[in-house]
Amino acid sequence: MAKTESTVTWTVYDADKMTQREIYGIVLTDLGAQYPEIVGLSADLAKSTKIGTFGDAYPDRFFNFGIAEQNMMGVAAGFAKAGLIPFVSTFSVFASARACEFLRTDICYQQLNVKIIATHGGISFGSGGATHHATEDYAVVRAFPHLTVVVPADAIETAKAVKACMDINGPVYIRIGRGFEPNVNKSEDYDFEIGKAIEMRSGTDLTIIATGATVFHAVQAADILKQESDISARVLNMHTLKPLDDDAVLKAVLETRRILTVEDHNVINGLGTAVADVIAESGKGCAFTKLGIPDTFCPHGYPEDLMHMHHIDTDGIVAKVRELLNREFEEDEDWEDEV
Repeated sequence: MAKTESTVTWTVYDADKMTQREIYGIVLTDLGAQYPEIVGLSADLAKSTKIGTFGDAYPDRFFNFGIAEQNMMGVAAGFAKAGLIPFVSTFSVFASARACEFLRTDICYQQLNVKIIATHGGISFGSGGATHHATEDYAVVRAFPHLTVVVPADAIETAKAVKACMDINGPVYIRIGRGFEPNVNKSEDYDFEIGKAIEMRSGTDLTIIATGATVFHAVQAADILKQESDISARVLNMHTLKPLDDDAVLKAVLETRRILTVEDHNVINGLGTAVADVIAESGKGCAFTKLGIPDTFCPHGYPEDLMHMHHIDTDGIVAKVRELLNREFEEDEDWEDEV
């Protein structure tokens, strides 16, 4: 498939006032004009996920299945087998948990060209409580063969991710938030490539590897640490969880020797686990720790309060960095004694 050209009619000033979901709806509608084979699928959440914008523009290419996510995934597989490009939109928790088997077997097993845009990721739907939080979806979808997993940091990156997924002939899971996640990117003028981390801040004392909404807080934390304590913190935006940018992780290990991962997800089998796997297989030693939702369900509350409670906001990252810098480990330059 040829490289996707952008004709998206929005600016960064619009993105500052719009959610990731709204930007997604606009970008998909724009892509619909370029690709008549795109169809939109919803499970009675067109308004909430903003795929309804596409449905309004192309009613003959939009299908609402009611509260039947499993059926929606199955039909998406059929559309893909017929040569169409289905964009499936529902909440992250429903895409990864309720429709898990259908995503796995109908779509991923057959390597079908289905794009799953999973909204309300992590604890962004704070008032929805544990039933509507998606704090286990990375663990589920990362394990499915053939599935690319992308978690944009903000609205601008959401636009880039949705366009970039058109260049992958296979299933893609893009996880975005619900609310007004602050923009960490100030413009579209940066390179985005699925599978390649982005260095948001350079640094030599340690590396903070973040994904999704936590990237903004990691950047804020790095700036505070530099201003207050002259701590040089590298920040990597790991927007793609699968395939993970192993090279960026190993470069950080070799050059900073301290790694902190931050994610809006359970600490079990998420970004932190993926990074830890890379480090363990390399045989290189470093001080490493994970920040995320502990092994518990998250209560109701405002997302910003829940992030603060679980220490995945700016304050929590600053505190964990200071703790990590005080951790003792064998810090020599001779890697020959490593496993």
